[in-house]
Amino acid sequence: MRLHLLALLAKEPAHGYELKQALEQTFGTAYPSPNIGQIYVTLGRLEKDGLVRAVDVEQSNRPNKKVYYLTAKGRDVLELWVDEPTEGPRVRDEFFMKLVLAPMTGIADRMSLISRQRRHYLALMRELNDLLNDTDPANRVAALLIEGAMLHLQADLDWLQRCQEDLI
Repeated sequence: MRLHLLALLAKEPAHGYELKQALEQTFGTAYPSPNIGQIYVTLGRLEKDGLVRAVDVEQSNRPNKKVYYLTAKGRDVLELWVDEPTEGPRVRDEFFMKLVLAPMTGIADRMSLISRQRRHYLALMRELNDLLNDTDPANRVAALLIEGAMLHLQADLDWLQRCQEDLI
């Protein structure tokens, strides 16, 4: 969440609730709604690390609020994050380790492991499909996030089929 908040603050200064709303509006239901307590804890850590600075803003009829600004150091960290490639495929796949090692122990056979994993992926696919159907069509960011997750799941399902064909 650290880098997501830095990115939002690069756009404009904001207080915690505005950052929460910005995440919710940008990603819709495709991204779990952030906990406001976690946002403020993260902002505190970012401030301690010198990546943001907070300014108390007086409000009439309400307690003061803290508005957070991105610092030059925060912008540098954000630019490094944007420039770095994102982690690619997993070579140390947890399921594959189970698929290879569990049958050696006699705990499970490969077909039951593949079937259970396939059912799990299909259930996730149904949940994502429902989420996509419930997403505001105007929110292309949320739709693309969900569609990307669905494509990854489809690739995992295809890979399970390949594992079944090659290992069973």
